Amino acid sequence: MSNAEKDARLACSRLSIDLGALAHNWTYLASKAGTAECGAAIKGDGYGTGLAKAAQALFTAGCRTFFTAVPEEGLEARAAAPEARVFVLGGLLPDAAHLYHQAGLIPVLNCVAEIRDWAAYCASIDTPLPAAIHLDTGMNRMGLTPDEAKALSADTNLLGRFEPVLMMSHLYCGGDPDTAVSARQLQRFKDMTALFPGVPRSLANSAGIFLGPDYHFDVVRPGISLYGGAAMDDGENPMKPVATAEARILMLRDGFKGETIGYGASQTLTRDSRIAILGIGYADGYHRLAGTGGPQGPANAWINGHTVSLLGRVSMDLIAVDVTDVPEDACKRGDWVEMFGPHISVDEVAAKALTIGYELLTGLGRRYRRSYINAPQDNTAR
Repeated sequence: MSNAEKDARLACSRLSIDLGALAHNWTYLASKAGTAECGAAIKGDGYGTGLAKAAQALFTAGCRTFFTAVPEEGLEARAAAPEARVFVLGGLLPDAAHLYHQAGLIPVLNCVAEIRDWAAYCASIDTPLPAAIHLDTGMNRMGLTPDEAKALSADTNLLGRFEPVLMMSHLYCGGDPDTAVSARQLQRFKDMTALFPGVPRSLANSAGIFLGPDYHFDVVRPGISLYGGAAMDDGENPMKPVATAEARILMLRDGFKGETIGYGASQTLTRDSRIAILGIGYADGYHRLAGTGGPQGPANAWINGHTVSLLGRVSMDLIAVDVTDVPEDACKRGDWVEMFGPHISVDEVAAKALTIGYELLTGLGRRYRRSYINAPQDNTAR
């Protein structure tokens, strides 16, 4: 018996990452972006799918610009795709400019202090290194204010010490196609970037791509859509699912009408029931509110062609599901149950847990037995 087969025997939960679907999603988004370059956000460990594997698959698909959140992610992306540009969205950490330079990382400069530090370092080595400049268009999180941007544009001495290669901002209501917030952000972005003529611009995240060409500019940087999640608040999600989370049935038991199930006695059985106990829980990133105790009611799971509902609260390591209506030969000890994937979307489960697909994906725990399928064969990033 191989080590892989032994691992499979010992796994209570497993996670399958479809790298072919990831590549397909990037190609689809690139086609929607028109003439803009399509980059990729691979922060949060590639939205839970594994940063290095995601970067390699995306590079093979044609992606040449990656966005990470922190320098450690940038180093991993650089190793996985050495020919790509790697931006660090979290900015320039103090006293670390030389480390960014040595690693070939491009900082996204989010405040005046970071700009001064990067400019000073570039001056010290007499080399105008590349950087992106983040503009705050209304989110009040990171980026230069309009007054700071105006002052910077007039400071040719400071700007001349480094090479601005991207002016960027971030949509914060992009998932709502009818909101006026994004339209206001778009105008602010145009006004602020007009101060820096000739520098490429980037505003669109996944949602921004679907808002249309006015938001595309020179570079788009999709995130959640790459990994199969829904970027827009309404309408059909055109993206292919990338991550499939499954749990093994550890045992089957009978429950009787009037009995309660799980912590807090949050659910009372209304009929005699057949119950499957699954080897997964909130320690694996499956949210507690997805169970019966949540205000939206229980999430669904899928087993061998049948949709089933969770029973009771989600525990740290265990979940109960109602398999009363599933034929016995389709629901046996050791069978695998899809918690989310092609039949139960990650966004559907997230909605039951009063959260978003981003949080479920990036919170995937370490106990899953991971496997990667449909990896591109001609991987030039290696």
